Amino acid sequence: MAVNDIDCAQALKRLIELVDHELGDADRDVIEGHLQTCRSCLSRAEFERALKGKLRGLSQSDVPSKTLDRITALMQEF
Repeated sequence: MAVNDIDCAQALKRLIELVDHELGDADRDVIEGHLQTCRSCLSRAEFERALKGKLRGLSQSDVPSKTLDRITALMQEF
């Protein structure tokens, strides 16, 4: 798939895999290429990366149970 072959919906669908370093080189290059040309998707990617960084710094005991429930529910949507 070439960079021009991916739209925002497809890029956003794979964004978490990109942030979690779960994509192969070719797929990563396609998503990164899209992010270079799409400000909206780039903003979302930056948000996801920042969120992951903040969450990584927390221990589970630092997070209220309601927040954990909400995060779990959001993750199931993907």
